[in-house]
Amino acid sequence: MMAGNGLLYPVLGFASCVAFIYMSFGNLRFHFEEPKMGFVERNGTQFFLDGRAFYVNGWNSYWLMDQAVEEFSRPRVRAMLQAGAKMGLTVCRTWAFNDGAYHALQISPGRFDERVFKALDRVIAEAQRHGIKLLLGLVNNLQAFGGKTQYVKWAWEEGIGLSSSNDSFFFDPSIRNYFKTYLKTVLTRKNTITGVEYRNDPTIFAWELINEPRCISDASGDTLQDWIEEMAGFVKSIDRNHLLTLGLEGFYGPKSPEKLSVNPGEWASVLGSDFIRNSKTSTIDFTSVHIYPDHWFLDQELDEKLKYVSKWVISHIDDGNTVLKKPVMFTEFGFSNTNKNFEPSQRDAFYKTIYDIIYESARKNGSGAGALVWQFLVGGMEEYNDDFGIVPWERSATFKLITEQSCQLAAIRNGLVKSKGNSEELC
Repeated sequence: MMAGNGLLYPVLGFASCVAFIYMSFGNLRFHFEEPKMGFVERNGTQFFLDGRAFYVNGWNSYWLMDQAVEEFSRPRVRAMLQAGAKMGLTVCRTWAFNDGAYHALQISPGRFDERVFKALDRVIAEAQRHGIKLLLGLVNNLQAFGGKTQYVKWAWEEGIGLSSSNDSFFFDPSIRNYFKTYLKTVLTRKNTITGVEYRNDPTIFAWELINEPRCISDASGDTLQDWIEEMAGFVKSIDRNHLLTLGLEGFYGPKSPEKLSVNPGEWASVLGSDFIRNSKTSTIDFTSVHIYPDHWFLDQELDEKLKYVSKWVISHIDDGNTVLKKPVMFTEFGFSNTNKNFEPSQRDAFYKTIYDIIYESARKNGSGAGALVWQFLVGGMEEYNDDFGIVPWERSATFKLITEQSCQLAAIRNGLVKSKGNSEELC
């Protein structure tokens, strides 16, 4: 969602942050089985790991690779992954791209900064060390960290671009080739720390093709759909081990007229994406949905927003169960602290609304496979924050809510389904 490069903080601050995390988590009474690092697989509407259903309670920290570049900022990466493991979280979503920006991974088409690639190696190795799996994004629809805008700029500067429109990322053959070169380079990268190629590393939960794709110049959705089919097929031709998702926001398009009333507004149906059509693509293994009621409804009260959120989440889980026959992942959800009369308890209520629906779906072996909060940070990262970010252990009620969800999903995986509220007994 956002990028920032402000003041950097000294290593002493990181050390105190790590010490604080240890103290914060030291008295937790439950214990999680450390996830085995097998590949997560899909069987129908569910994920499986080592023969048992696998449910995701996780988070977004898009900044991990960026912070792993410089030696003095690396403790943030370890602190965040260590904290996630202590909270029983299973998956972190983070960027495996940075195109042409500060700390760029891809400096120009097909040219990569080895120093930054080694930072991504470190992130993957550190996640493995803490039993966290990674959902790795491959490009941004937005301009942060380069995005499709940077690819279009590269083609234009080389005099081969068909159009200066950002949407030419999806239809310009030269830009498609740029992106394929990038994909092949990342998928076949041999980790300098573990010695394992990315495509063979079970630490990676899945790949995400593009964050929040929109192709507004073709509201029919045909241009984006063609791009999805080509790029998803290309990824699968290189890597058959990992699951693949698209990165959609979840809006219904013109090919799903019966669902248009579920959208947050008419504007959502003309963005060139279509949740059901795009997600039906055979090479897409599971769906992705985002939840931002504060962006979608500027004047609604909390109760109205939560009522809509329930409708939105249930609708997509129903799609997974009945139409798509695939797992549904809510890969971003956030509640803004810029709302009028904001209280942290309102954010907790928003989280709980989503968590409860996912828990009920999981309890019934449905398609609701999990959710990832946007976003978590460690202390001293104000320049990376937005109005959704939290340091999860700073507020005990929020911390308890998140860890309880981890606990209950772990209980289902372990065959200990009981009524909600027995987390201490189960963990």
